[in-house]
Amino acid sequence: MNESFADARALIVDDERNMCELIETDLRLRGLDSRWCLSADEAIDRMHQENFDVVLTDVRMPGTSGLQLCQQLSQLRPDVPVIVMTAFGTLETAITAMRSGAYDFITKPIEMDLLAITLRRAIEHRRLSEQVRLLKASAGDEQSFGQMIGKSSAMVKLYDQLERVAQSDAAVLISGESGTGKELVARSIHSHSRRADRSFVAVNCAALTETLLESELFGHVKGAFTDARGERRGLFLEADGGTLLLDEMGEMPMSMQVKLLRALEERTVRPVGSDRETPFDVRVLTATNRDLETAVAEGRFREDLYYRINVIGIELPPLRSRGTDTLRLAEHFLKMYAQAENKSVDGLAEGVAEKLLAYSWPGNIRELRNVMERAVALTRYDKITVEDLPEKISQFKSGTVFIGGLDPAELVPMEEIERRYIEHVLDAVGGNQTQAARILGLDRKTIYRKIKRTAES
Repeated sequence: MNESFADARALIVDDERNMCELIETDLRLRGLDSRWCLSADEAIDRMHQENFDVVLTDVRMPGTSGLQLCQQLSQLRPDVPVIVMTAFGTLETAITAMRSGAYDFITKPIEMDLLAITLRRAIEHRRLSEQVRLLKASAGDEQSFGQMIGKSSAMVKLYDQLERVAQSDAAVLISGESGTGKELVARSIHSHSRRADRSFVAVNCAALTETLLESELFGHVKGAFTDARGERRGLFLEADGGTLLLDEMGEMPMSMQVKLLRALEERTVRPVGSDRETPFDVRVLTATNRDLETAVAEGRFREDLYYRINVIGIELPPLRSRGTDTLRLAEHFLKMYAQAENKSVDGLAEGVAEKLLAYSWPGNIRELRNVMERAVALTRYDKITVEDLPEKISQFKSGTVFIGGLDPAELVPMEEIERRYIEHVLDAVGGNQTQAARILGLDRKTIYRKIKRTAES
C-alpha cells in the first residue's frame, strides 16, 4: 500500500455512475479507500455521517454544482481539501474553483496517474495542517523536562530517563550528534537534582590546549607557569557541591585523560605546580558527539576512563527522528525571534511545514534555530514562506538507496547493495559506528572491517 494513502479515505462526487465506478476501482488498486455518490446533496449528507480525507467532485452536476459544493464544504469541513474535476480546463474555471474553496482542480478526460498525485498531495496537506493545528492546541500543555521542547515518543522516553537520572549522583555520559542539545540536557539534569541550588559549571574540552585544560579544571598556584601571576581555583573546586559538565569529552588528549581519571577516582584535585591534594564534591557529567566505544576499540580513548564516566549513558535522538517535534521547535524559535526583532510574524505559510519535516537536519536543533532566525529576519509577510527558507531546505529531496531498475544492465552485485546500505545507515546515525552496528545487527568489529573495506574500494 502506498504510504501516503495509508488509512486515508476519499469521497468521489459525480452524476455519472460509470465515472464514479471507474475512478473508485483505480484508486482502490492504488491503496486509497474510496466511496462515491451521485450528487452534491448526497455528498453533504455523507460528510455529516462519515470522515473523509479528501473530496473529488465534478463541476457540472444537476442541482447543486461542484463549485457550490466547494463553498458548502469550506464552511462545513474547512479541514478537508476538495479537488474539482472539469471538462472545461480554462484559467477562468480554475480561478472560480479556487475562489469557491477548492484545493486544486484537474481536467477531463482524467489522467489517473496525475489524479493519484494530486490526491496524494491533498491528503498530505491535510495531515500536515492537522499536525500544525494540534501543535497550536497543545502549546500550553507540552510534555517537557527543564527547557527542552518535544512530545515525540523519543523525547517522552528521554524525559522519563532524565527524571530518574536527576535523582542520582552517578556519572552520566550524554552522547548525540552536534546540535542535539547536550548542554541543555546537562543543565536540566542539574536543575532537577538535589544540587540545583549550587553551581553548574561547563567547559569545552576541545577549546583548550592540554596545559590550559589542566589549569582550567584543577587550578594552579602562583608561578606554576609563565603567566601564572596568582593562584587560581580550578573548575572542580568552583563547582564544589554542584555539577560539572565536561563537553566534547572525545577530544580530550590521552595524557589528560590519565589525570582526569585519577581525580575522579580519588575525588581530589592537585592544582598545577602544587603538591597538595584538595578534595571536591562534584557530580560530573560528560558530553560527546563522538562514538567513544569505537574510540576505545581503536585505542584513542582510555577504556578505564570510559567506564568511569559512563555509569549511565544517555543518547539524544537526532532531530530527523523526532517527527513533528521539528514543527514545535520551529514555532518556538519563530516566536522567540519575532519578539526579538519586533516583527509581526505568527506562523508558517502553506508548504513550509512539509519542507521542514522532509529535510534531514544534519545540524539538528542548532541548525533549525539558525534557519528560523534567518527566516524571521528576511520575511516580508506575517508568516514564514517557503521562499524565506535556505535553498538547501526548500529544494531538498530525501535520499534513497537505489539498487537498480528492471533492466539487467542496471542491477548491481549484493556486495554493492550492502556497501550502499551501510553508508546510508551511517549517514542516518551521524557516523556513529556503534549505533549503526546495532541497527544492522552486526558486531562492532564486523562493521568496522566493512567500513574500512568500503573506504579502500
